[in-house]
Amino acid sequence: MAVEEPRYTVLVSDPPFEVRRYAAFTVAQTQIQGDFDAASRSGFRRIASYIFGDNLQAGLGAQRKISMTAPVTVVPEDQGWRVHFVMPSAESVQTLPQPLNPQIQLRPVPEHETVAVRFSGFTTQASIQEQTERLRAWAQARQLKLSPTAQIARYDDPFTLPWNRRNEILIDLMP
Repeated sequence: MAVEEPRYTVLVSDPPFEVRRYAAFTVAQTQIQGDFDAASRSGFRRIASYIFGDNLQAGLGAQRKISMTAPVTVVPEDQGWRVHFVMPSAESVQTLPQPLNPQIQLRPVPEHETVAVRFSGFTTQASIQEQTERLRAWAQARQLKLSPTAQIARYDDPFTLPWNRRNEILIDLMP
């Protein structure tokens, strides 16, 4: 079953690297403490609970399920990690049900450009560091100015065989 992903246009393709322009989208996000793996699991469960109905639709007082999308993205922050799900493209902060869990926030993400590198396998600290360094070197060779923060994007469920997994490192371009 196909899962919706955020819309983007490829501006430069040099596999496995790309420069992309993303259309605006909305995310449901949460901040989590702990190491990468524990934070990823806890953040995923928290937001999954929201999209599976732990929410309240304004004006209706009812819970609503929200379609699953990809990727699940993890971003390092000063005090831990920010985990977010991209919401379906038909949704906005105004149309989405409100999370019942106060640790979940809805946030609009404006149109932006990013560089990306795709890789398979497990998202270990070593693979994340290696792919981030490869992406930064590729971008630097093209004199692209990057944000200091890299996002780890995972597109597949945990039961997907490692060599079939789609993972990406995404880094926003600076204006």
